[in-house]
Amino acid sequence: MRTLSYTVSAERDGVPLRNILRGELRLSYTLLKSLKWREGAILLNGAPAHVNAIVRMGDVVSVTLEERRAARELAPCALPLDIVYEDEDLLVINKPANVAMHPRRAEPGAPDVASALYSYLGDGSAAHFVSRLDKGTSGLFIAAKTGYVHDRLRVALHSEALRREYRAVAVGHVKPERGVIDLPIGRAEGSIVRRCVRPDGLPSVTEYETLARNERFTLLRLVPRTGRTHQLRVHMSALGFPLAGDWLYGTEDRELIARPALHSFELWFAHPLSGKDMYFTAPVPDDMARLICPEAQAFGPIR
Repeated sequence: MRTLSYTVSAERDGVPLRNILRGELRLSYTLLKSLKWREGAILLNGAPAHVNAIVRMGDVVSVTLEERRAARELAPCALPLDIVYEDEDLLVINKPANVAMHPRRAEPGAPDVASALYSYLGDGSAAHFVSRLDKGTSGLFIAAKTGYVHDRLRVALHSEALRREYRAVAVGHVKPERGVIDLPIGRAEGSIVRRCVRPDGLPSVTEYETLARNERFTLLRLVPRTGRTHQLRVHMSALGFPLAGDWLYGTEDRELIARPALHSFELWFAHPLSGKDMYFTAPVPDDMARLICPEAQAFGPIR
């Protein structure tokens, strides 16, 4: 449970409580609608208040956020979580490769991140993924503990307020060595999974830069400026350099690497409540590192 509070300033004297809730506290329309019917969720100077009430300078507005949504599809899961950071509002987690985010994407009986978070946070919890990683993709992602924090972070996604960088290993020597891929992405005909570049697709932009290479592969820094399904994999394939191990957009070789060589390496964002700058990195896993440097046991953070 999380409580937000705001003391009414002179500039906001005389406005409806609704304006404070939507403006200063940034409650979404949907969240505000649900809170209106929850007893004691919205208080003005410690007493329940209607959203049309007029506030005065010095009044204290408080809102209690409580997740009541049942996680009906989730069951306890023993998957250990690599929690890089946690506070009362959110978690930053380093996901292993070949683990699905949700049970719908997992093999029967296989662990998934949502169920593991349900086990970790407790019965009645509802973690909200700010962005999702493909099953084969490793690395960092954010899980919000409330719908409110989720909304705030989703607004920031794909802006300078929430930046993500990936590391990837592509097949071949990527040319040119850096650039911007601006190609629209849509669903491939006849498939519910595969995406492709198509003129009527959604705008999709990826920045890329070569960091290292050997005879067979190129290590890349990838920055998605939009968030389309499989965007980084589709864009590199369209450029002519699919990711190593990418069975969907390139060539699968499980002896080489048992998943697409893609890792969520870096996260930078402003905390949605405190405003504090948050910065995290997760070292490139061994299976990707060995493609560039076969002797490597751990590639470590690469910039």
